[in-house]
Amino acid sequence: MTQVNSNTLQNITSTIVLAGAGKMGGAMLTGWLAQGLDPRRVVVIEPAPSEEIGALAAKGIRLNPKQMIAADTLVIALKPQTFRETGGVLKAFVGANTLAVSIMAGTTIASLQQVCGDMVVRAMPNTPAAIGRGITVAVAAPKVSAAQRTTADALLRATGSVEWVADEGLMDAVTAVSGSGPAYVFLLAEELARAGIAAGLPEALATRLARETVAGSGELLHRSELAAATLRQNVTSPGGTTAAALDVLMSADGMQQLMTRAIAAATARSKELAK
Repeated sequence: MTQVNSNTLQNITSTIVLAGAGKMGGAMLTGWLAQGLDPRRVVVIEPAPSEEIGALAAKGIRLNPKQMIAADTLVIALKPQTFRETGGVLKAFVGANTLAVSIMAGTTIASLQQVCGDMVVRAMPNTPAAIGRGITVAVAAPKVSAAQRTTADALLRATGSVEWVADEGLMDAVTAVSGSGPAYVFLLAEELARAGIAAGLPEALATRLARETVAGSGELLHRSELAAATLRQNVTSPGGTTAAALDVLMSADGMQQLMTRAIAAATARSKELAK
């Protein structure tokens, strides 16, 4: 994987059309504006805008304009099934030099090119983008220029880190690991709380302990330069309580096997959705 040095959003003077301003699209838009993108550069296409999105019209963004506008960059944040239903409408925003950046799961570059032309970037963000702590993996079609890739990187980086890959075939596994990954972490918090209750803790206390432990450990992992394995070992005293629990979690049929099977299932499903 490689990283691209992104330009600042303040330097973008072209027209950005955002198709879809739901949770993820809205998070991206909020990040763009927070990092200095001129609202007057943004056109939002959203049939059912939230109050928050509607309020941004007062800051200069153009919401659902009556006249079609040729986009320099078209960011597609629709649900995949919506894209299949309304892809023809999006063609009106695509000009000869339009860059299309898609964050739709399971939608291949080839499918995007049927609607958006040759210059396409396929990206997979995840839900921590809503708080600016997401991780996005992106892959560019061959005809995407270096300047267009830099623009795409700047737009995607507004909600967190960005990694670029050269092989689109990796995107199914990316979807399984980081795209779906937040759900696995939330499940860990759920099950940790349930286990605490089973051990005798009051429900409210078990829930709070699990929630704060998962959140705090994630923040420690984020801030630390140490590997996850090293941080785990630092918590584990030989023969102690943590070691006793890890003997179960790291057994032959423990977490590694479960996670490997889970990622394989999600990867396979991503491939099915792309057909």
